[in-house]
Amino acid sequence: MDISSDEADDWFIESLNTYKDLHVFQLEHPTKVIEWTGEKSICVAGYTGARSEILELLLPLKLYAGENQGLCAERDFKVQHGGFSEELIESLIRIPGTRCVVTTGSSSSALQIWDIGGDDSDVIKRTGVINLKSTSAKGVKIAPGLTDEPAVLHGSCISEVQLTEIATGRVLYTVAKESSDSVSGLQFVNACVFLICASNGTLLMGDTRDPSTCHYPLQDSKSGLHWSFGLRSDSSQSEPSCCTVARLSSSGHMLLSDLRDLQSPFCQTKLNVQHSTSKNDFLNVSWAPVLNRCLSVSGFDGTVHIYNTMDWSTAGQSPQPVFSHRGHEMSHEAKYSSSPPVVTTHSWHQSRPKTLLSAATDGSLHVWDWVDKIIDR
Repeated sequence: MDISSDEADDWFIESLNTYKDLHVFQLEHPTKVIEWTGEKSICVAGYTGARSEILELLLPLKLYAGENQGLCAERDFKVQHGGFSEELIESLIRIPGTRCVVTTGSSSSALQIWDIGGDDSDVIKRTGVINLKSTSAKGVKIAPGLTDEPAVLHGSCISEVQLTEIATGRVLYTVAKESSDSVSGLQFVNACVFLICASNGTLLMGDTRDPSTCHYPLQDSKSGLHWSFGLRSDSSQSEPSCCTVARLSSSGHMLLSDLRDLQSPFCQTKLNVQHSTSKNDFLNVSWAPVLNRCLSVSGFDGTVHIYNTMDWSTAGQSPQPVFSHRGHEMSHEAKYSSSPPVVTTHSWHQSRPKTLLSAATDGSLHVWDWVDKIIDR
């Protein structure tokens, strides 16, 4: 969508009332990953260029200044640690409770292990490589294990999903299902139970104590689309009733399912979003960790949409977002670019209810806290 100068100016004026905070940063190369490494820090990594720069960034201190923002001059992201990968990075996760991150790249099926570093060094160092027995050199998805010993769940297709111990490279678990369906995403529900979403929308639930998996295919009417998924779970509980799965298709279909009945979604709706017919690399749906029943959607264009699913029904009109972040498409760089930016990824802050980070194909990185006139009044 082409943005006129007047429209961008109007948005800027309006943003003074619609955002509590909005801070922007320009990366040298765009990132597909935003991973929290602490309450006030994130890790990003480039996916274009000759090699990938991995950065740990400190969020603008002004974001945390509260009522004393006028006394805080720090409005910019600050580089804390940095390093380089010879391979362009597609996925990056942090192992909980550590300063270790694991990455996968665009040209191999290896897991690369990195030490982000501490106060004694500003360098992110690679500490190991785990070579995977994979028939596919691209598209390896990863998720951190939730056990005491650091491990990572990984796979590019269903039959290759494994749990690997980071320290030794030992395979702890392998999915016993012959399927060439590509993996769209995977995530642990608790220390043993995990979910896999295939690119065709099929869900699989597995348990590391049992190689068999439960298989929940989609209805035929929604086949042929690319799907992404997000899992909402209460970290203090591991009961299925506390977990909700959202599946988002490349045409805007949204399915919400209870973990106790993954075969029959309790809500189906169609979002009013631009249908991406080409690449679906950036499709993202994510549940808010603090705001009840709120989720966010991106990857269709330069916008991040926030929805409150509390009012969604099984049928009816397309739900309207409670807020849409258009900052990426309204940026100065976007106005004079030949192609409008597309949001590559976004992530919720784990404890600040309405604070999110988002990145786009033009290298822009935003942290923003929106004003919800219903919640905040």
